[in-house]
Amino acid sequence: MATLSNRERAEIDRANDSGLRPVVFVHGLWLLSSSWDRWRTLFEQHGLTTLAPGWPDDPETVAEAKADPDVFAHKMIAMVTDHYLEAIRRLTIKPAIIGHSFGGLIAQRLAGEGASTVTVAIDPAPFRGVLPLPASSLKSASPVLGNPFNAGRAVSLTFEQFSYGWANALPEDEARALYEEFHVPAAGAPLFQAATANINPWTEAKVDTSNPDRGPLLIVSGQADHTVPLAITHAMFEVQRKNASTTEIIELADRGHSLTIDHGWKQVAEVSLKFVADHGA
Repeated sequence: MATLSNRERAEIDRANDSGLRPVVFVHGLWLLSSSWDRWRTLFEQHGLTTLAPGWPDDPETVAEAKADPDVFAHKMIAMVTDHYLEAIRRLTIKPAIIGHSFGGLIAQRLAGEGASTVTVAIDPAPFRGVLPLPASSLKSASPVLGNPFNAGRAVSLTFEQFSYGWANALPEDEARALYEEFHVPAAGAPLFQAATANINPWTEAKVDTSNPDRGPLLIVSGQADHTVPLAITHAMFEVQRKNASTTEIIELADRGHSLTIDHGWKQVAEVSLKFVADHGA
């Protein structure tokens, strides 16, 4: 059954009408697709067309999301992946894909399906076969994983929880501004799926890392990230580098999990844009 919204269909039509290489942006938990707006402007200034589908049934605005948090409950990894695949299959030119956090995991799943020409995964959530579980990552996930009933709920972060997991590398005034502007409730289920990936052989938190059609992959890692520390991104790189396609990793100093939306977003965007330009033709 089709799940694309009118906005998403319009963005697909716009991309197809442009005749340009499309870039598909995939957001993660606690954000909406509008978190990519500045990135989209930058990429389009460099001759690309962009689209940023949401997760299925996502509200369009932060205000709507906060007014109806239950809409986020029960969203799971395979459901979200299929939603993006539906959008990508309607494109007439094979896209580049860029994802952050759980969007970085989804982006790698899409690459494993052969759906992208080039992929950038920014502080991506771990998948089956990525073994490290650093203490800071567990603490960042504890607002969800601390209560098993959250697997079927939508969960909001308090400002203190957001500060630890996302904004630990930022001054408090910027952290508060980002929390007000971007933070929305998120499904608890994907975190439980990722947390149990290595003990559940049927997990949805898995990636086909051996597909020869995966294409080039860049993993971007914030050195100060509490939610996805370097131990996770380096373990992920070691799994992905076995693919025959180009696999690279880059560490950005003093950057936390908010790196796609905070004052330094443009540095991350330019690194991603260069990789897409170098490898996406």
